[in-house]
Amino acid sequence: MSPDVPLLNDYKQDFFLKRFPQTVLGGPRFKLGYCAPPYIYVNQIILFLMPWVWGGVGTLLYQLGILKDYYTAALSGGLMLFTAFVIQFTSLYARNKSATVERILATDILAEEDEHEFTSCAGAETVKFLIPGKKYVVNTVFHSVLAGLACGLGTWYLLPNRITLLYGSTGGTALLFFFGWMTLCIGEYSLIVNTATETATFQTQDTYEITPLMRPLYIFFFVSVDLAHRFMVNMPALEQMNQILHILFVFLPFLWALGTLPPPDALFLWAMEQILEFGLGGSSMSTHLRLLVMFIMSAGTAITSYFIPSTVGVVLFMTGFGFLLSLNLSDVGHKIGTKSKNLPSGPEKHFSWKECLFYIIILVFALLETGLLHHFAGFSQISKGSSQAIVGYGLMILLIILWILREIQSVYIIGIFRNPFYPKDVQTVTVFFEKQTRLLKIGIVRRILLTLVSPFAMIAFLSLDSSLQGLHSVSVSIGFTRAFRMVWQNTENALLETVIVSTVHLISSTDIWWNRNLDTGIRLLLSWPGAAGTTACVCADTVYYYQMVPRLTAVLQTAMAAGSLGLLLPGSHYLGRFQDRLIWIMILECGYTYCYINIKGLELQETSCHTAEARRVDEVFEDAFEQEYTGVCSLNEHFGNVLTPCTVLPVKLYSDARNVLSGIIDSHENLKEFKGDLVKVLVWILVQYCSKRPGMKENVHNTENKGKAPLILPASNTSPPPKSPEDIDSLNSETFDDWSDDNIFDDEPTIKKVIEEKHQLKDLPGTNLFIPGSVESQRVGDHSTGTVRENDLYKAVLLGYPAVDKGKREDTPYIPLMEFSCSHSHLVCLPAEWRTSCMPNSKMKEMSSLFPEDWYQFVLRQLECFHSEEKASNVLEEIANDKVLKDFYVHTVMTCYFSFFGIDNMAPSPGHILRVYSGVLPWSVALDWLTEKPELFQLALKAFRYTLKLMIDKASLGPIEDFRELIKYLEEYECDWYIGLVSDEKWKEAILQEKPYLFSLGYDSNMGIYTGRVLSLQELLIQVGKLNAEAVRGQWANLSWELLYATNDDEERYSIQAHPLLLRNLTVQAADPPLGYPIYSSKPLHIHLY
Repeated sequence: MSPDVPLLNDYKQDFFLKRFPQTVLGGPRFKLGYCAPPYIYVNQIILFLMPWVWGGVGTLLYQLGILKDYYTAALSGGLMLFTAFVIQFTSLYARNKSATVERILATDILAEEDEHEFTSCAGAETVKFLIPGKKYVVNTVFHSVLAGLACGLGTWYLLPNRITLLYGSTGGTALLFFFGWMTLCIGEYSLIVNTATETATFQTQDTYEITPLMRPLYIFFFVSVDLAHRFMVNMPALEQMNQILHILFVFLPFLWALGTLPPPDALFLWAMEQILEFGLGGSSMSTHLRLLVMFIMSAGTAITSYFIPSTVGVVLFMTGFGFLLSLNLSDVGHKIGTKSKNLPSGPEKHFSWKECLFYIIILVFALLETGLLHHFAGFSQISKGSSQAIVGYGLMILLIILWILREIQSVYIIGIFRNPFYPKDVQTVTVFFEKQTRLLKIGIVRRILLTLVSPFAMIAFLSLDSSLQGLHSVSVSIGFTRAFRMVWQNTENALLETVIVSTVHLISSTDIWWNRNLDTGIRLLLSWPGAAGTTACVCADTVYYYQMVPRLTAVLQTAMAAGSLGLLLPGSHYLGRFQDRLIWIMILECGYTYCYINIKGLELQETSCHTAEARRVDEVFEDAFEQEYTGVCSLNEHFGNVLTPCTVLPVKLYSDARNVLSGIIDSHENLKEFKGDLVKVLVWILVQYCSKRPGMKENVHNTENKGKAPLILPASNTSPPPKSPEDIDSLNSETFDDWSDDNIFDDEPTIKKVIEEKHQLKDLPGTNLFIPGSVESQRVGDHSTGTVRENDLYKAVLLGYPAVDKGKREDTPYIPLMEFSCSHSHLVCLPAEWRTSCMPNSKMKEMSSLFPEDWYQFVLRQLECFHSEEKASNVLEEIANDKVLKDFYVHTVMTCYFSFFGIDNMAPSPGHILRVYSGVLPWSVALDWLTEKPELFQLALKAFRYTLKLMIDKASLGPIEDFRELIKYLEEYECDWYIGLVSDEKWKEAILQEKPYLFSLGYDSNMGIYTGRVLSLQELLIQVGKLNAEAVRGQWANLSWELLYATNDDEERYSIQAHPLLLRNLTVQAADPPLGYPIYSSKPLHIHLY
C-alpha cells in the first residue's frame, strides 16, 4: 500500500521498452533483449519496406507519365498481393517443416524467456520468428487480399501530384509523402508479417485474428474520404475534410500506439452505441445483441421518416415509434408470448395487463396531441409571443421544479451542500421511515411530472416547430427522430436540451437547427466484452449477495423512481456499503419507466488496500448520515472524493456479528452441565423426528384384530447373557476424550477384531455375544422351552463360525420378542436399524442412570400428533409409561452419547467441543455403529450443536427454569435457527431460504480464542453513494492497459494500491474477470421506474 509503488517495476519496464517500439512500428522487433544475428534485423527492414518499394515503383511510373493513377494503384496492389501470398506460404512451409523434423536443442535455464536460436538466414526457426503466420487458412487469403488492396489504394492516396493539388506546397507534399508511406508500411506489416500487440485491447484473447485488421481498417477509412472527394465534385466541406485527414494520416502510428483509436470489435459496438444514443435518441443497451437489434430498428425508423410525403404522417410516425422504441420491447414480447401464470417470479417484473393498458393510453394521447397541434396550430418562427415560446417558458419552469424535487431527495444538493430536508442522524430503519415519509410523497409528485407531464409538454413544443415544414431534409429527419425518441427514452436530458434550444432561439432570434448534441462520449459504456453477470470469482461469501440482491432491487426501484439516486443515465455507477459488504451498482440501460442494472458484490476478506479504502468509504458515509449538523446548510467535507453520498436504503439482509466465547465454552461449570443437557436434547430431537417422520407405522401385528400390543424386538431389559472377557477388555481400552494417533493404533488390533465379529449382528437389537460355540433358544408365548421350528427361531452365528449371507432372514440369531404396553407406541418408536446394539448390557445399564426419565415423559406428553383424538392426553400418558419404548430410547440415546464422550463422567474440553461440533468424532465402537446410520448421525450431530447453542444462551441470558422453557428454546432453534458450520452446503441453503438466524462456532488460531458467529436477518440500512463515472471508466481503461498490454500482474502492482480519493482498489475489484475479481455479478436486472 506504499505510495511509492511505480507504475511498472524494473522487470516490466524492460519488457515495456521492448514491446512499445514494436507497437509503434506495427510489429518489427528491433529491440530483442539479447544478441541476435544481423540478418534478423535486415530481414525485418526488408519486409517492412516492401509495400513502399512496390508503391514507389507505381508512383515513379505515374510521375513519369507512363501509367494513369488507377493503373498505378492496380500495379502496386497486384505486386503487393503476390508478395503477401509469398510471405504467407513461406511461413506455412516453415511451420510444416519444423513440425516434421524438429531439432532437440539444449535448453539454457538462464536464457531470456523470449530468446531464440537461429541457424541460418532462411532457416525454419528464422522464418517462424519473423513471420508467425495465421491460424486459419481463410485469414491467410483474406489478409493477403486486404494487403494488396491497401497498398494499391494507399499508392493512389499518396501520389505526390494529388497531395500538391490539395495543399499547393512542395515541402508539405514531401513530408506527407514520406511519413504517409511510413504509416502505410506499419499497417501492412501488422497485417501480413507480424501483428503488434495493441495498447487498446477489448477482447482478452484474439480468437478470430481481428487485431491485424485494426490498422488497415483506419487506413481504408482515410482513403475512402479521398475517393469520395475525387468522384464527388463541388463539395467544399468534403475537400476540407480530406485535407485534414491527410495531415492526420501521418499521425496514425502515434494514435495507434497511445490506444486512442479502438480495435475493430470495440469500434463497431462503440459506433453503434454513439449513433443510437446521440444520433437517434436511444440509450446504451444492456447487451450487445439488444444494441444491434435496437440500432437496426432505430435506423430504420429514421430512414422511413425521410420518405413519408405527409407532414402529419411524419409527425405521427416519429411520435409513435419514438414512444414504442423507448419501451422495453423484449418485455412486451415476453408478455405477448407467455401467459401470466407462467411468468417467472423474482426481481424482474414483467408486463401486466394494467401496464399494457397504461402504455396504450399514453400512446393514443401522444398521437392525438401531436396530430392536432401540428394540423391546427400555425407555424411561425419562434419569438417571445409565439405559441412555441410559451410552451418553452413552461418547460423552463418544469425543468427547475424537477431539478429541485430531485435534489432534495439526496443527502447533498449538487454534491456540495447538505440538504436541510433530508433526515438527520439516521441510523435505524424505524427512524428513517418516520423521517422519510414526506420525501416519498415529494418523490411521487416528481415521478408524475417526469413521466406524464414533461413528455407531453415537449411533444407540444416539437409539434409547433417550423422546421417540420422541410420534410425532405436529412438533418431535419434525423434531428426530429432523435427528439421525439428522447422525449420518452431520456426525459430529463431531453427536457434540458429543449430548454437550452428554446433559450438560444429567444436570445439570438435566429433560425438555427434546434437539435444540438449537448453531450459527447468517446468510450463504450460497456467496458467489457462479455455480457453483464456471466463471470464472477465465486467463493463462500457469494451466497450473501445472492440473498441480498432481490430485496435490494425492490428497494432500488423506489429510490430510483423518487430521484434519490440523482439523474439516471446509462454508465452511471453507485457504491453501497453495509458492515463488511460493498455493493457495486451500474446502470446499463434506461428507457421510459424502466432501466436495467448490474449489481456486483466485492470481496468480504479485506486486504490492507481494501481496508484503507473501505475505511474512507465509511468516513464519507458517516459524515453524511450519522452526524448531527447544527448549521442550516453544511458543506460536504469529502467533496473532492470520487464518491458522493446519495441516500440510505432499508433492505432485509443478514447482519453479521462475531462474539468471543471466552469464559463460556471454557467454563468448567458450563461444560459439566453440557453433558446432561446433551442427553435431554437428544431425547427431544429423536422424539420429534419419530413423531413426524413419514411411514411411522412399522410392519407389526394388527392390534385391533388381536386386541394386544404388537410384538417387537427387545432392548436392554432382557437378562444379560454372559459376556466374554474380550468385550470388557476391548471396551475399557477405548479412549474417548483424546483420540491421538498413538491411542488409535494401540487399540486397533483388539477393537477391530470385535467390530468385525459384531458386524454380523448389527441388525439385531439387544444382541450380545455368548461363549463361542454356544447356542441358546427359547419359545415365545405359551410354548415351552425346547426345540422349535426354524421359522419361529432366529439362528445365531457366533464367534468362530463361518460368515452367513445377511440377505437370508432365517439365518439371523434368535432374540426374545417383546411387546409394547401401549398399542400406539409404535407411532413414536425408533426405526428398527437404530435399535441394534454395539455395547454389552452391563455398560448400557450403567449408562442408563444418566437418562432423564422425567424429561422423556414430559416430551412425549407434549406431542401434538394425536390432536384429532378425543382422549389424546390419555394416549400420550400410556405411551410415556411404556417401558419397552423407553428402553429403546435409552439404548439409542445413550449409544449416541457414548459415541460423543465415552462412558466417563469427566467434563469435555473446549477443543473436544469444537472438534465434535465440526463433525470430527473420537473413534470408538459406538462411532462405527453411529456412522453406519447416516440419518441418526446427522440427528445426533444436530443435537450436539443445539446443546452448544443452549449452553451459550444459558450463560448469556440466565439459567432455564423449567422443562417448558427448555422446549421453547429447542423449538426456536428448530424453526428459526440454522446451527452448523459456515462451510456446510446447508449453511448456504439456510441463507437462501432466509432463516432468521444462523450460528457457527469457530476458533481464532492467531489469538487462541473461541468465537461464535451469528447472522440475523433483519431490515437494515444500506448507505448508497454515486461514483464519478469518468473516473471509473478511466481506471478500468488503465487496468486493461496494465494487465493486457504491460502484462503487469504483480500482487502489489500500481493499479491495486489504495487511493482514498479515487477508490482505485475497489474500482479494480469491480471490473469484470479476468481483470477484476468481484465475487458476485448479477445478470441485467429489470427495474420499473414508477
